[in-house]
Amino acid sequence: MSVMIPTWVNGQLMPVEKLKAHQDGLLHKAVSVFMICGTSILIQRRALEKYHTPGLWANTCCTHPFWDEPDMKCAKRRMKDELGIADCQPIFRDKIEYRADVGNGLTEHESVSVFSIHVETPPQMTLNLDEVMEIRWVNYHTLKSEVRADSGKFTPWLKIYLEQHAERIFDPKLLNPADH
Repeated sequence: MSVMIPTWVNGQLMPVEKLKAHQDGLLHKAVSVFMICGTSILIQRRALEKYHTPGLWANTCCTHPFWDEPDMKCAKRRMKDELGIADCQPIFRDKIEYRADVGNGLTEHESVSVFSIHVETPPQMTLNLDEVMEIRWVNYHTLKSEVRADSGKFTPWLKIYLEQHAERIFDPKLLNPADH
């Protein structure tokens, strides 16, 4: 079954098959979520069966909305689908556009609605192993150091978010805990 995602073609938003959007490098809608507990971020390692960037570490959850699906609804749907977290309240942080080669002739060119979810304690999770092979909580500064030390283990979009858009995604107290 082909999945149709909202994609801009000649300036017009229309449904395009997901693989074709990636093959042609077309700008398309996406949603990314960062779950944060204290100074730690939940990251996921993508399943090896994913058709691009398999086995790489990414943010908590990322996906493409269905045609006419509101971004907030999409974020909640994928948190449940990928991690089994049904009761979460994403907060819209910003809209970010990026373009990245994801290997095998595929390109992610996304207009992303980025959300954060703040929790007091890590929630109970049930991983969808078709999507996620592993999760871990990692301190923001440790994650940045790991990405610098071994960037090949991380998805291009996670690196872009951390390197270019952290101040638009995360609260200042997460970025500079000594200042608060």
